[in-house]
Amino acid sequence: MYQILRKNKLISLHIMVIFLGFTGVLGKLITLETPYLVWYRMLIAFIALFIFLFIKKQIKTIKKKDILPLLGIGAIVALHWFFFFGAIKVSNISVAVICLATASLFSAFLEPLFFKRKLLGYELIFGIIVFVTLTLMLYERPENTDINYFLGYVYGIASAFLGTLFTMFNGKYINKVDAAKITMVEMLGGVIIISLYFILIGDFSVFTTTISLNDFIYLILLGTICTAGIFVWMTEIMRHITPYALIMAINLEPIYSIIIGLIIFNETEIMNLSFYIGSSVILFIVFLDGFIKNKK
Repeated sequence: MYQILRKNKLISLHIMVIFLGFTGVLGKLITLETPYLVWYRMLIAFIALFIFLFIKKQIKTIKKKDILPLLGIGAIVALHWFFFFGAIKVSNISVAVICLATASLFSAFLEPLFFKRKLLGYELIFGIIVFVTLTLMLYERPENTDINYFLGYVYGIASAFLGTLFTMFNGKYINKVDAAKITMVEMLGGVIIISLYFILIGDFSVFTTTISLNDFIYLILLGTICTAGIFVWMTEIMRHITPYALIMAINLEPIYSIIIGLIIFNETEIMNLSFYIGSSVILFIVFLDGFIKNKK
C-alpha cells in the first residue's frame, strides 16, 4: 500500500484530503466543550511534532527570532479552531465546512494588504457572490433562523477569516522555516494562550479532570493524524506536485466532510435543497478563482 501511495501522488493527495475531512467529524464526536477540545488538539499536535523533529534532530535549528512571532500566530490558529469547532457544536459539520470554504476568497482581500498588490475586479465580484449566496442559504431555510444555525454561520465565517489571516502570516515564514517547525511552535503558542485564558477565568479543570476514553482516542486521532500528520504529509506531497494541484484538492475537503458527516450522523447533517445549491455555487466560485489564478 505504501509503495502504491509513493508511486501515485494524486491518490496519496486525495487520501490526505479525506483524512482532513474527518476533522469536523471528530470535532462533533468529541464531547468536550470547544476551548478544551482546541487545547487538547494543539497540545497533542505539539507533542507529536516535537517528537518528529527531535528524531530528525531539527529542534535546535529553529531560530530564536522566529519563535515569538510564530507563538503569536499560534494564538490566531487557536481562535480559528475555536470558531470552527464552535460552528460544528452549535449547528453541524455541513454549515461549518461550507463557511470554511470561503477562506480562499478572504485571501483575495487580504493578500493586497499583506503583499502589496492590487485588488482584482473579479475577486471583488466573487466575494460579493459568495456573501449573497451565504445570506440566501441562511434566509431560505426557516429552521436556520434559529439562533444556533445563525451562530453556526457567524462562527464559520469568523473561522474562515482567521484561517486566512494566519495563512497570510505563515506566508512570510514558509520560505525561511520548515512547515513542521512552524506548526510545532504555533501549536505551542495556542496551548499557551488558551492556558492563560483558563488561568484568567479561574478554570483549572483542563489540568485536573480526566477525560473519557472515547474522547481521548478521538483527540489522539485529531491531534496526530488530522493535525501533525497532515502537515508533514502535505509537506512531502508538495515535493512532487504543483501548489495549484494541492490547493484544488484541499478545496474538495468540504465535499468529503459533508459526505462523511451524512454517512455517520444521518439526520442531523441533512440540509434542504437551497443549502446544497448554495454550497455548489460557493465551491464553484472557489474552484473558478483558483483556475483563473493558475491561468494568470
